[in-house]
Amino acid sequence: MTSRLLALAVAAAVVVADQLTKWWVVSTLPGRPIELIPGVLQLRYTENTGAAWGLLPGAGSFIALGAIAAAVVIVLVVHRLQRRLEAVAMGLVLGGALGNLGDRVFRGPGLLDGPVVDFVDFSHFPAFNVADSAITVGAALAILAAFVLGRRAKENADPAA
Repeated sequence: MTSRLLALAVAAAVVVADQLTKWWVVSTLPGRPIELIPGVLQLRYTENTGAAWGLLPGAGSFIALGAIAAAVVIVLVVHRLQRRLEAVAMGLVLGGALGNLGDRVFRGPGLLDGPVVDFVDFSHFPAFNVADSAITVGAALAILAAFVLGRRAKENADPAA
């Protein structure tokens, strides 16, 4: 499987999982949170009109434009990736960006101004969703690939390093 196909398959899986969970949350949880670990973790319907952790409330349109730009860049460069881990990382970031972008496009009164549905709520941490998790894990994997695995590849190629 090519790196582009792998990244796109991962992204598609993330978008489907994200949108299915958000559909369930919107149809089930408003006004009825589910406490999984008392005082620690609950599933609770919330909306975020800003960036991660509720930063920049109301800036959804600008964030959506950033997500579109990130998605375009990832699609353009993903075929150049040499490691499967990098392709998976970029697929996670792409899928997360597209999942939240879907909310911005389809959940608001105008173009790109819809709120993002969040629902995983740790009591002392901002609520998040599947797309947010994919972006975070994808970014961590990309850093791992760039710094740790990249250094190992360089050391194996150049024993004098």
